Amino acid sequence: MENKLSDDFTQGSIAGKLIKFMVPILGALILQAMYGAVDLLVVGQFGTSAGISAVSTGSNMINLVTFIIAGLTMGVTVLISRYLGERTPEKIGKVIGGAVAFFLLLAVVLMVLLLIFAPVFSGWLNAPREAYDLTVVYVRICGAGLVFVVAYNVISGIFRGLGNSKLPLIFVAIACGVNIAGDLLFVAVLHMNVAGAALATILAQFVSVAISLVIIRRQPLPFSVTWRDIGFNPEIKYFLKLGFPIALQDLLVNISFLILCAIVNGISLEASSGYGIAQKVTAFVMLIPSSLMQSMSSFVAQNVGAGKEERAKKAMVTGMVIGACIGVFIFALTFFRGDVPAALFTSDPGYAARAAEYLKGFSPEAILTCLVFSYIGYFNGHGKTMPVMIQGITSSFLMRVPLSYLFSIQPGANLVTIGLAVPITSIYGILFFTVCYLVFQRKRKQSV
Repeated sequence: MENKLSDDFTQGSIAGKLIKFMVPILGALILQAMYGAVDLLVVGQFGTSAGISAVSTGSNMINLVTFIIAGLTMGVTVLISRYLGERTPEKIGKVIGGAVAFFLLLAVVLMVLLLIFAPVFSGWLNAPREAYDLTVVYVRICGAGLVFVVAYNVISGIFRGLGNSKLPLIFVAIACGVNIAGDLLFVAVLHMNVAGAALATILAQFVSVAISLVIIRRQPLPFSVTWRDIGFNPEIKYFLKLGFPIALQDLLVNISFLILCAIVNGISLEASSGYGIAQKVTAFVMLIPSSLMQSMSSFVAQNVGAGKEERAKKAMVTGMVIGACIGVFIFALTFFRGDVPAALFTSDPGYAARAAEYLKGFSPEAILTCLVFSYIGYFNGHGKTMPVMIQGITSSFLMRVPLSYLFSIQPGANLVTIGLAVPITSIYGILFFTVCYLVFQRKRKQSV
């Protein structure tokens, strides 16, 4: 099937096609990360110190919900890629119709939960007293516009499943431009502080989704969707079977980071703000492995559907090499000069120094997580999402959280040692997935 909106990963250069597909995904992820980063930057420059902590803490909660949605849509992505590899595009319409019905219902449920329980969630995150009310405001405003966040992720998941990563990049670029303009208007000009940052984010998502729907209607698609396809159909069961373990893993991993946020919030307002700034920097650091994982999932799924297992394995190794090579340079920056990227988000030298402390301990993660996420993409592409979920749970609650707490209660504890808990956890993840990979290959050879 030839169509300019889809790409065939089952033939041609692995590295070339993987990089070509990965770069727009990386670009989209960079722009997505700029949402929270721009919010924090503008509030840091034109808002209050408490506003910095509120945006940092509140965005952690919103990111948690977003990761759940993204994990579930990964099931849609993998299923569409597999049907393309099997050369059965007629099944894609039902997948998309089921996704529309399911995710609309999910958006409404999550929106209600965020609106009602925002004070409870802010309390769970141990938001500093000075920033508590502002955190509640941020969560509620972002929660009110959650349907647009869900819509963007579903649309992007569909096109990544088709092997097209360029349109999602266009959609998020539009949103990012609107968000920057909105932040400057609401925060810098109208002095709305945290509320203005949240309003700018939701306005940006709304504009992005509206324009993306207009663009899609004018594009020739390699599948058809009718009104009869939209509803609760059997395809929902299939993409949830793939996506639910990923979403649960993302949920629990992010809960572990929320616990870490609460641990740091209990130290001081300066530590809380410094950690929040560091988290914005680490969000950018994690974009390389995240784009690898998403690319790998689609790449492997197509080849599995086409029966090309050896090509799928080569793609995984290629992704590891590409990611690790880039990670070396990011490691050097965050280890030796973490204050440089931190200074982009605050003019307070104390906050920047505390952020640099955390980044120094975190820095090996830039390399290690590329290996972990390449493994995750490989297993996701095979539909083997259970090992991914188990690794996420065990690494979060047997490694990252206990280590972070242990390091935080030591005499003279600082953010360097707390940050070090993250790369130690990734070493465990590499060992875990290596064992799973060897077992999977042995079972596959026995079945053949």
